[in-house]
Amino acid sequence: MNATGALGAYGEGLAVRRLSESGMAVLARNWRCGRTGEIDIVARDGDTVVVCEVKTRRAGDYQHPMAALTPAKADRLRRLAACWLDRHGGPPPGGLRIDLIGVLLPRRGAPVVEHARGVA
Repeated sequence: MNATGALGAYGEGLAVRRLSESGMAVLARNWRCGRTGEIDIVARDGDTVVVCEVKTRRAGDYQHPMAALTPAKADRLRRLAACWLDRHGGPPPGGLRIDLIGVLLPRRGAPVVEHARGVA
């Protein structure tokens, strides 16, 4: 695994911890749907399926992780979510939600994890 992959895996681990601490159940990590792409985390929040995109950045590098969800990426996440639902029995009673989790790694101190619900 390269440095970028390791950074992403670290951020996803922090995101899983945050989701679990908030009472959500993680159903899958790095779930792929053919050429459409990959869902970082699929979780259940009560009776709602949640597709989570995780963006991890080091402080000072590039844009803030919460600014990384472009319209094209949101469209791809919606297609991936539909693929997940199709392969797992359709939409649950609570429907589907797409969330973004941003992980910012400062030069010193603890990582900052932000969870935005219903972003796409």
